[in-house]
Amino acid sequence: MSNSADSSQSGSSTVTVRRFRPVRVLTVAVFALAGLIFFTSFNTAKGTNIRTDASLLKLSDLIQERSHKNGQLDESNGSLREDVESLAERDNGSTKAEAARLAALEENAGTQKLKGEALTVTLDDAPPNATAKLPGYPEPQPDYLVIHQQDLQAVVNALWQGGAKGIKVMDQRLISTSAVRCVGNTLILQGRVYSPPYKVQAVGDPEKLQKALSASKAIQNYMVYVNVYGLGWKVDEDGTVTLPGYSGTVDLHYAKPVE
Repeated sequence: MSNSADSSQSGSSTVTVRRFRPVRVLTVAVFALAGLIFFTSFNTAKGTNIRTDASLLKLSDLIQERSHKNGQLDESNGSLREDVESLAERDNGSTKAEAARLAALEENAGTQKLKGEALTVTLDDAPPNATAKLPGYPEPQPDYLVIHQQDLQAVVNALWQGGAKGIKVMDQRLISTSAVRCVGNTLILQGRVYSPPYKVQAVGDPEKLQKALSASKAIQNYMVYVNVYGLGWKVDEDGTVTLPGYSGTVDLHYAKPVE
């Protein structure tokens, strides 16, 4: 019996069972992931300088390009508006009194040229290496050395309060819907972008305008930074000038009536 059993066992084939080893699979996965990371890093370094500001420069160029295009469109719009008004005046059936009233309304709205005595306020950033000029003041933070939105708004509001008949910021006339806004250290006005120095020109009585600037609490606070950290401030009387009329759109896109 034992001999037959031995012979049957010797005649059968040997079967080897291999056990699944998760450690090997994990090792392979780690090496594959490392290879992918090295390949991605190589591609990035090869195709892109990851320490450059090129993308920011491209965005800045795009903004300047759009700003320039908006300026051209404003000029074109102003020219077309003059043509339309000229054609409308030929035979609109209005009386002289009505025409005079319309002209007065257009002048107050800022869509027509305005001639008169004027002064210009210029605001500018302080030098980047500015230090406190007077004792008792801290060394400046970067925020102290740039023109802010509230600084420009303070000048515009003071000039209106001083009886300005019309105001131009940079090369654009302000109207009732104009918004003086700053993003970073740039001014965005009616779809166009400007960098300092900022010039605000107002037509009106120069003496009253000067007094209004001096009486403004916001401007008095700004003058502290002028005297301590060197922010730019200059007021010039220009004599007789002609402000351009506003040539952009007057449609309200976001305003809602007060309930």
